[in-house]
Amino acid sequence: MIDDWGSYALEDFLLFAPRTYFRLIELHHAAVWPAQLLAGAALVLVGVLMWRSQGMRTVVLVLAAGWLFVAWSWFWLRYATINWAAGGAALAFALQALALLVLGLSGRLGFAGPGRRRAALGLFAAACLLPVFAALLAGRSWRQADLALVLPDSTALATLAVLAGCTGWWRWLLVPVPLLWCVVAGLTLLAMDAPDAWLVPGLALLLLAGGMGLAWRDTAHREDLAAQRRCA
Repeated sequence: MIDDWGSYALEDFLLFAPRTYFRLIELHHAAVWPAQLLAGAALVLVGVLMWRSQGMRTVVLVLAAGWLFVAWSWFWLRYATINWAAGGAALAFALQALALLVLGLSGRLGFAGPGRRRAALGLFAAACLLPVFAALLAGRSWRQADLALVLPDSTALATLAVLAGCTGWWRWLLVPVPLLWCVVAGLTLLAMDAPDAWLVPGLALLLLAGGMGLAWRDTAHREDLAAQRRCA
């Protein structure tokens, strides 16, 4: 039995041809137009609010709307036509949207200090833009690229970037779903032999490490200030 499993390659578990998958993304972009323009404006708004350290509830509402939109329009209506597991992904994305709303609107999330928040803003820009550039470099058009708040990969990455600029223990409850999806997305692209398969999981790990590093730096800085006050 072990030998039988060892005979399988990753692409053997793929339920569709790469051409079918990227064509479905293209059809999705055509079907939801002009949602891309609204998503772009919403992402700019999130960036501005992060820079100004205000409007956390608005940021959460934008992200939650994106997760719900992707759950319904991509997973439920389109991806489910070629992948039987898409229904489970739709449920996970809907639950992530609910968790964002509950934790964000209840005040359990807040923006970090200026240095950490601006570093997270740079990560946010990378999360939104790099998947598009990677698709273009891989020979695909923008209509086959993953756009934040419209398709899942960049939506998960953008959410991880925002969480890197937040404070509060509760934010870690919002990390598992986007992180797990980034792994699934990377494996799917790898099975299709896509040259940019490494990007999404690689960026997710960078965002996670960056968020943890920024949080550790802030904690160390606060401890140093407390020690200085005690010595004064």
